[in-house]
Parts: sequence; structure tokens; C-alpha cells
Amino acid sequence: MTYHISKMVDSGFAETVDVVKCRLAEQGFGILSEIDVSRKLHEKLGVNFRNYLILGACNPPYAFQALQAEPHIGTMLPCNVVVQEWDDGKVEVSAIDPKASMMAVNNPDLEKTAAAIQEKLRSVIESL
Repeated sequence: MTYHISKMVDSGFAETVDVVKCRLAEQGFGILSEIDVSRKLHEKLGVNFRNYLILGACNPPYAFQALQAEPHIGTMLPCNVVVQEWDDGKVEVSAIDPKASMMAVNNPDLEKTAAAIQEKLRSVIESL
């Protein structure tokens, strides 16, 4: 089982980031964090790295359900969505597959929540 849902898109990096944020919002996700990995690697290591942005996406009702079912599930939240530009200029969007990550928890009370979030994230990725 793969641990992510991914798709190559036909738009540029900045445009893709904007569209991903809009599509996440349409599915009830807010962005809790935004990590510009390329900028941070340059600041901390002095290296140049391709455009790589991690969006920490959270769907509050489902996060609440998950926290009620499993008190330490916050270690796996929020759901990361990555927008990266490969060396050939192609842009890829990837999201964590919550069903795959929740397998490690082995809590049947999380299965419905993980499936619902998986469907929402898959919808975001497929709509691009």
C-alpha cells in the first residue's frame, strides 16, 4: 500500500499552490502551517533545492473525531499536502493517505474518519 496520493499537474508551481489551497478549502480544510522547504534548506544549509512546499491541512470536524478516538493521534496531524517542482519543471501534488498512516495506530474507531479524509484528499488531488 502506498502512503500518499499524488498527481502531476500541467500548471506552474505558484499557480498550483493557489489552486490546491482553494480545493482544500472547498473540502473543508484549513491550512495550519506552510513550510517552504526550499527556503528553509537554503537558510539552514546554504543549499539550493527545488520548489517544495508542505501545507499542513486540517479538517476540524474530522480532526476532532480522530482526537476523541485516539488521544495521541495529534502526532499524525495535520494532514500534509506537498507541492513540489521537479528538476524538469513538472509540478506534482501529493497528500498523505490517512488510511495508510492510520494502519500503524491499529484503532478501529479511526477507520471511518481516515476513510472520509482519504476520500476528501483524493478528491482534491484528482480535481487538479
